[in-house]
Amino acid sequence: MKSITIKGSERESVGKKSTKALRNAGKVPCVIYGGETPMHFSADELSFKDLVYTPNAHTVVVKMEDGSKVRAVMQDIQFHPVTDRILHVDFYQLFDDKAVTLEIPVRLEGNSPGVRNGGRLLFRKRKLVIRALPDNLPDVFKVDISKLKIGDNISVETLKNDDFAILHPDSTVVVQVKTARTAVVVEDDEEEGEGEEGATAEAEGAEAPAEESNQ
Repeated sequence: MKSITIKGSERESVGKKSTKALRNAGKVPCVIYGGETPMHFSADELSFKDLVYTPNAHTVVVKMEDGSKVRAVMQDIQFHPVTDRILHVDFYQLFDDKAVTLEIPVRLEGNSPGVRNGGRLLFRKRKLVIRALPDNLPDVFKVDISKLKIGDNISVETLKNDDFAILHPDSTVVVQVKTARTAVVVEDDEEEGEGEEGATAEAEGAEAPAEESNQ
């Protein structure tokens, strides 16, 4: 998994007055849990743009002014209800020998023959929760739908890997193609001769509805 470096300044005070002063200066108050004691620091708000405003998952390297570095993952983020500015960020410290739980986005790749024949693509799970050692955390789950026909699906069971544990039942459907009134059932040899025109599943599932289901 890719890492993003954030330059942090250790906080001497964590009161409301100092927090307000930090925000007025364009800084974001942060805290890292998971170590012996919580570590409070602040960082420029702009340094979070590649971490927060992206569909991908990342680890973070917090580089402090004294030269020390802390590897972590973002656990929680608070936004202002009106301005959407970042108010506070919680991180969890990573250790090489300690597994961590994290949400990983799912990216669909390829063209589904079922969709080309009029089926409806349902993107059920856009993120999957996994548990793994830090070095085994994937950036994204790439799911190939190029063989999905009408009535087919891809479940968690087919995505299992020795490097991590997926914390969903094996039967959980990630993506499926359901029949529609305009769907046409085509024989396998005819399907193989079909052109590449039709719906393409992009990273966010262009043909997929926004809702998710745990079925």
